[in-house]
Amino acid sequence: MLRRRPRVASLLVVCRGNVCRSPFAAALLRPVLSRNRMRVDSVGLMAPGRPSPPEAVAAAAGHGVDLSVHRSQLVTAESVRAADLIVVMDLTQRHEICVRFGRTERDVLVLGDLDPQPIETRMIRDPMRQPLAVFEQTYARIERCVRELTRAVTATV
Repeated sequence: MLRRRPRVASLLVVCRGNVCRSPFAAALLRPVLSRNRMRVDSVGLMAPGRPSPPEAVAAAAGHGVDLSVHRSQLVTAESVRAADLIVVMDLTQRHEICVRFGRTERDVLVLGDLDPQPIETRMIRDPMRQPLAVFEQTYARIERCVRELTRAVTATV
């Protein structure tokens, strides 16, 4: 499906709070996609201005990502409208983006659908208030999915 889309120039990664999953995914995507002149942003559905928790910072560092200075950003109609493709962590977020902002399901991808490993759920687990090991598992899955996403959106560039 992604390979049949028009060229993606702007990608928006969304999760609930924009402190763990979406900033990590965006940080992995940015270096590769920026070489292809693609913009990558991340936002959340609630509470802007919050830092990533220490467990998120530690787990991200293990993947070469620095979340120590990240502060959550709130989704806006403008940020959704500007995105060619929106990536979410679960079906509830997909539904909310479609209903609140009038985007079609075709424009909103559930990241977990791209996991090359067998999956039990489409959802990327929210590691908030969980031990470091859960952040590490979540980030390993996000990294696998981001790798596949990167291949798909750069295949047509």
